[in-house]
Amino acid sequence: MSSTKVLTQQHQGIATLLAFALLPLSGFATDIYIPSLPTMASTLQVSSLQVQLTLSLFLISYGISQLFIGSVLDSFGRYRLSLICLLIFAAASIVIANTHNIYLIYLMRIIHGFTVGTIIVAKRAYFVDLFTGDQLKHYLSLFSIIWSTGPIVAPFIGGYLQTAFGWESNFYFLALLAIVLAVLEYIYSGETLSHFSAFSLKKITGIYITMIKTASFSLGIVMLGLAYTMVMIYNMTGPFIVEHHLHFTPVVAGYSSLILGFAWMVGGFIGKATINRPFFKKMATNLIFQVIFVSTMLLSIQFISSLYTLILFAFLIHVTAGYIFNNYFTFCLGLFPKNAGIASGLTGGITYVIVSFLSYSIIAILPAKDEHHLGASYLVLTILSALVMFTIYSRHKKAGTQVTE
Repeated sequence: MSSTKVLTQQHQGIATLLAFALLPLSGFATDIYIPSLPTMASTLQVSSLQVQLTLSLFLISYGISQLFIGSVLDSFGRYRLSLICLLIFAAASIVIANTHNIYLIYLMRIIHGFTVGTIIVAKRAYFVDLFTGDQLKHYLSLFSIIWSTGPIVAPFIGGYLQTAFGWESNFYFLALLAIVLAVLEYIYSGETLSHFSAFSLKKITGIYITMIKTASFSLGIVMLGLAYTMVMIYNMTGPFIVEHHLHFTPVVAGYSSLILGFAWMVGGFIGKATINRPFFKKMATNLIFQVIFVSTMLLSIQFISSLYTLILFAFLIHVTAGYIFNNYFTFCLGLFPKNAGIASGLTGGITYVIVSFLSYSIIAILPAKDEHHLGASYLVLTILSALVMFTIYSRHKKAGTQVTE
């Protein structure tokens, strides 16, 4: 460990900006080629479900990697592993851009998931390593807001890249982005972990069990998974609805995804603004709004089928999802500051495993056909969210405790 470059006070400001810059990488890795999904399916001569599987495989590996990588980062440090993963991510992106073999793309997307998982967990832990108290709380509440820049910017860029250069250009862009960030990391960043934990499987397993047994932590992660599944359902089906059902271009699909990425950010900002409000009251109010928006969407599409109504209702629903994610993410990551890497990994890992399986299962039952199927998907997730929220509230009422941030 002594040979590892340590972060200097002089470069801490730039390193913090780089850490924030890396948080949206997972969003870029999924969203930049969303407008290209229909073209990829046609070019690769595979079904829409097969090309959608490239998203699911990324999410599964991204989630699974986070389940164990936190303990590795707590034992061996954050800096070196994240730097190596950036370079591997870039190489995998170049491979994808140069093959039309769907199975090789699957493999590279799995590698994408593992490398991005390592990078994101390392950068989340970076903040817990360096900051405490209200300053840490402030940074944690910014995570989902900063992350949402990926879903906002990526499909917008991807729509234009698809139109001008083809779907392969999306992955060349990802490779270039990773290389640039790796160079800046090498110059300005460094190791932030001051106390390396001994890599003891028995001790680590005990920490995992303690965290998972904490009901507010586990159920909070389920809420995170349900909230982000709403976004991923649109990501996987929206381009097909916009381009095939409503007959618009990939650029329009990119703009649509950009608007919905902004909705997630709006939800995050509202969550940050209400961070000190009573937890259950604000979450129940948000859920009521979500039920109203989903119900109105299902009723309206019986009479109107247009891009504008689709984006309007999806926007409102994604704002409520972003609000849920912001509140529960801040809460879950702040519960175990002494094991920040493991807590970050478990939170992200279980969330994305839930998202990957739930989103793929729902689109298998309700494929990317039209707004009716999208609205029905939102309804399923809203009902599940209400059940989990009721369970959380019941447990805490029975225990005589309250959730606070």
